[in-house]
Amino acid sequence: MQRISISLSEIRRFSVTSLSTSSASNHVTLADHHRLLKQVVESCKSPSHSKCVLQAHAHIFKLGYRTHPSLVASMVTAYRRCNLSHIARPLLTWFLSLSPGVSNTNLIIESLMIKGEYGLAKKVLRKASDRNVITWNLMIGGYVRNVQYEEALKTLKDMINFSDIKPNKFSFASALAACSRLGDLHHAKWVHSLMTDGGVELNPILCTALVDVYAKCGDIEASRDVFYGVERNDVSVWNAMITGFATHGLATEALRVFSEMEAEHVSPDSITFLGLLTACSHCGLLEEGKEYFDLMSHRYSIQPKLEHYGAMVDLLGRAGKVKEAYELIESMPVEPDLVIWRSLLSSSRTYKNPELAETAIQNLSKAKSGDYVLLSNIYNSTKKWESAQKVRELMKREGIRKAKGKSWVVFGGMIHRFKAGDTSHTETKAIYKLLEELIQKTKSQGFVPDTDLVLMDVSEEEKEENLNYHSEKLALAYGILKSSPGSEVRIQKNIRMCSDCHNWIKSVSKLLNRVIIIRDRIRFHRFEDGLCSCKDYW
Repeated sequence: MQRISISLSEIRRFSVTSLSTSSASNHVTLADHHRLLKQVVESCKSPSHSKCVLQAHAHIFKLGYRTHPSLVASMVTAYRRCNLSHIARPLLTWFLSLSPGVSNTNLIIESLMIKGEYGLAKKVLRKASDRNVITWNLMIGGYVRNVQYEEALKTLKDMINFSDIKPNKFSFASALAACSRLGDLHHAKWVHSLMTDGGVELNPILCTALVDVYAKCGDIEASRDVFYGVERNDVSVWNAMITGFATHGLATEALRVFSEMEAEHVSPDSITFLGLLTACSHCGLLEEGKEYFDLMSHRYSIQPKLEHYGAMVDLLGRAGKVKEAYELIESMPVEPDLVIWRSLLSSSRTYKNPELAETAIQNLSKAKSGDYVLLSNIYNSTKKWESAQKVRELMKREGIRKAKGKSWVVFGGMIHRFKAGDTSHTETKAIYKLLEELIQKTKSQGFVPDTDLVLMDVSEEEKEENLNYHSEKLALAYGILKSSPGSEVRIQKNIRMCSDCHNWIKSVSKLLNRVIIIRDRIRFHRFEDGLCSCKDYW
């Protein structure tokens, strides 16, 4: 509170001085007023600051800033944070009643989006008497930045259906970013068709976005088609294709594109090599990865950054060179980050090295639930039950909860989301019935549930039940239920797939003769005829 009080004192001092300064200095003084007022308002973040918010608002009114959009947005946010929404709402309504003009409307929408107040920004859009393409783009892009991807796409639809303003390159770039995050192939194709029908000229940003969106939505062939059909003078377009192939486990294709890139004299950058190292990591190309890591500095004078060292640690760890990975961490010229230690922790789990796992978690200054779960799983897999139990007790004592797995599938233009054990879907009964049938049929064909990593203090039957209703299994059951025989099923997942789900889905793909494509946090898995594109190496 002291810092806020000092700022208010400064504002009072400035308001007196401004009366006796020249016009040139007065301009500077007013700018200082504005800066200090905004600083004070944005410092008010809890109900204990409510008096300060009211004082700052009084100064804003006194100094004639009451209609300044960015300050109005800051005041609205501050009032809401201080549990004074009954003041925030009328303030915003009053501002909109002034018919502020499209420029000021855009300024307040932008300010609200930056503060995460996308609900209020939507209200401003709805009540605005004047809009332009910038207004719509601020909404679409703001939703993307605030992780409201479905709202971003809905806003693009509203723009097309309820206004006479046509989307432009910025509208489409934001919409494609939303599709990429969701992995929504249906909407990606829709946005692409709008661009084609509208004769939109593809610049490097849109070319890159199109290559990227198809890769991230699981259609790597469409991504490849776009790549070879557009101008490729910009390195970002090449990077999108290399990274796309890498996440699909198509390392040979990624390395071939790099060779083409060199042949066309397009200079690679640090992102290019990160994509190449990722491709090598996902496919166990240890020697090739080492060569590219050396090539960065020796041929292209690109000094490896933290993320490149992280990719090398990941590459070594996945290849079973866990000790070598640790030695690389020890020799790095930069301080390893949490991602690198988590990578070592993960490979220690895969190759059952509890000593290095303990070293990794000791270096995780801000260990998350997944880190403790990994360590617990390592102890379980090496039959160190007591140590595993201690980790679980620590998690319980510290209030650390395991991150919830979520999966989603798109059908009929709608996203259907599932959590483990979810019963909220309108077709829950049909989903569970089909899932139970699939579980029984895969067991009859030899599938054995992988219960090693489930808590050890329950029976085998309970362990299996814990595994049966993971989110990706529910999403797959729904996908099979709603799609026609022989068609592909595409699923997105927010965390890494567990080994049991991975093995079970391989069995389902063979049982039903279906192609199943799943994007988890790490990469894509394409299941077909009982096999996975990752070759069980992920």
